[in-house]
Amino acid sequence: MFDVTAVGELLIDFTPAGMSGQNHALFEQNPGGAPANVLACLAKLGHPTAFIGKVGKDQFGLFLKQTLNQAGISTRGLILTDACHTTLAFVHLDGHGDRSFSFYRNPGADLLLEADEIDTELIQTCQIFHFGSVSLSDEPSRTATLAAARQAREAGCLISFDPNLRLMLWSSEALARSVVLAAIPGTDVLKLSDEELLFLTGESDPSRGADQLIARYNLKLVLITKGPRGAFASNGQARASSPAYDVRTIDTTGAGDAFAGAFLDQILQCGIPLDRLEQQDLLRMLSFANAAGSLATTRKGAIPAMPAREEIQACLLQTPVLADT
Repeated sequence: MFDVTAVGELLIDFTPAGMSGQNHALFEQNPGGAPANVLACLAKLGHPTAFIGKVGKDQFGLFLKQTLNQAGISTRGLILTDACHTTLAFVHLDGHGDRSFSFYRNPGADLLLEADEIDTELIQTCQIFHFGSVSLSDEPSRTATLAAARQAREAGCLISFDPNLRLMLWSSEALARSVVLAAIPGTDVLKLSDEELLFLTGESDPSRGADQLIARYNLKLVLITKGPRGAFASNGQARASSPAYDVRTIDTTGAGDAFAGAFLDQILQCGIPLDRLEQQDLLRMLSFANAAGSLATTRKGAIPAMPAREEIQACLLQTPVLADT
C-alpha cells in the first residue's frame, strides 16, 4: 500500500525570520521532524507514504497533521494526545546557514508513543521502513520505535536507519552511542553524517568507517553525508563519492533528510538489489540525492523546502558542483 512508512518525531521548527521593529528576533513556525521530512521528500517525488507518531492535541499538533495531509502523507498512524504538548525546536543559524537547535521537550508528545499504539498494517504493507534516533532517546517511544522496526524486519521490509543524532536530547553521550549502535543490527541502509560516523565508530575516513560498519552489522548499504563536500556510499563491493551542488544556501535544516528521501526514491526506482549496485549506480543515485539535499538548503524550513523531481533534474543538468575541499 505504501512505498515508505516512517516512525518518529513530528515537531515544530521555529526558524529565524528577521527582526521586529523593536530589534528582537522573529521566528517562523515550520513543520519538521527528520522522519516526517524524509517522507515529505518522497511524497514530493510521487511516492505513497505513511507516518507513525504522536503530537499534542494543541494548535501545533493540528497544524502538523494538516501539513502532512497537504503533503500527501498518510496520517492514519498519527496520534493526537491531551497528555502533553507538541515538541518545539528553535533553530539558530550562523552566517553560513548552518543550524543548531534548542528543544522544548521535557517531555514532548513525540516521546509518549506506546508500542501498542502502532498501526501494524502501515508497517506490514510498506516496501521501506524508515526510522531515526530522536524517538530512541527516551521511553516509551524507544520501545515503540524498536518494536516497529522489528515488525518491519519480520514483514520483509527494507530497513532504513538515519540516526540524525541530537545529543542534547540524551542524558549522556555514552547512552546515545550504545542505544544507536544497538539499533543498527537488522538495518539494510544506514545513513550517517561524517560527524556521526566519527562519534559512533571513531573513524573519520568514510571508506574505512563504512567497511567497519558493513562488516560488523552485515549492512547492505552505508551512506555518509559530508555537508558541502557531498556524500559517500558503499555496499562493501562498490564505493562512490559525489559532490554537492553550488547553490545559494540560506538554511541547512532538512538537507540531510532531503538527501535521505531522494536516495530512498532512487532505491525504489532502480530495482537492483543493494548488494549488486555497482559504482556507476551509486554515483547516479548519490548525484540525485546530493542535488535534492543542496536544493533544500536554498529555502527556509524543512518540509516546505523539499524539491520536486523536475527541480532536481534541472539542478543535475544546470548547476555546477562544489569542489571537495
